[in-house]
Amino acid sequence: MTSPDYNQTNCTSPTWMLYPDFYIWIPVIYSIICAVGLSGNTAVIYVILKAPKMKTVTNLFILNLAIADDLFTLVLPINIAEHLLNYWPFGEILCKVILSIDHYNIFSSIFFLTVMSVDRYLVVVSTLRSKRMPHRSYRSARTISLSVWALVILIVMPFTVFAGVYVSPDDAESRKSCVLSFPSPESFWFKASRIYTLVLGFVIPVSTICILYSVMVYKLRRMRLNSNGKALDKAKKRVTMMVFVVLAVCLFCWTPFHLSTVVALTSDLPTTPLVIGISYFITGLSYANSCLNPFLYAFLDDSFRKAFKKLLERST
Repeated sequence: MTSPDYNQTNCTSPTWMLYPDFYIWIPVIYSIICAVGLSGNTAVIYVILKAPKMKTVTNLFILNLAIADDLFTLVLPINIAEHLLNYWPFGEILCKVILSIDHYNIFSSIFFLTVMSVDRYLVVVSTLRSKRMPHRSYRSARTISLSVWALVILIVMPFTVFAGVYVSPDDAESRKSCVLSFPSPESFWFKASRIYTLVLGFVIPVSTICILYSVMVYKLRRMRLNSNGKALDKAKKRVTMMVFVVLAVCLFCWTPFHLSTVVALTSDLPTTPLVIGISYFITGLSYANSCLNPFLYAFLDDSFRKAFKKLLERST
């Protein structure tokens, strides 16, 4: 679904075969994303779980975001192997697992960022009103996180059902491919799946986030500096800014992917080197989001840097 190798539902003619440069560079880029993402997100998970001061509501959502990114980077080598082998050798069950995790990555990141944006909005508003939030606890954050994962699994379930190993009758070599194999009429199901992903994985959560941050900015601008100017202290400002930057990077990485869905639904682009190159760039950009977040935490969160440094000193 996310790969330009298969621009239709049941197609087994990889476009990179016409342009061998893609065969060389794509595994290299994906390997870099895998190595950086796996090491970075594992470090984030380790720091949050091991450092006592890191056990906060926001960090719990960050932990789940890192787990989602780590899960995706763990299976990326299998995608690289399929690309190099030019067929799927891993069987039906693993095919369903890999495509499901690929889609978990699409939905889980934006859903947890939506939850983090809701949390930031509630924190800012309650601070401006000088009110406490008794229900904002670590336990409630765990419940919300489990609910998000349950929702993601439910949303991805149709893709798990349709994922499977397919052999094209037109392929003389009978090569197996791991694809979304839709029933007839295939074009209808293909378009429905893209719209389904676009609406649930982008339009609804991004609209929610934009509304929340717009209202938040409006309230902050109307805040009277003489009475409430110090209400939003520096620590909360830093956390809010970190969430905003992580969100902005996520949108930067994923917006082209979802815009390409609109293009795929409204036009029939020819298979040219430029189109294929743009497709691979968009896919790689969405994958790269899984390895960027740890660097954002390191640059924007002093507590994360200090906790990571202490854990390194203890281990050495």
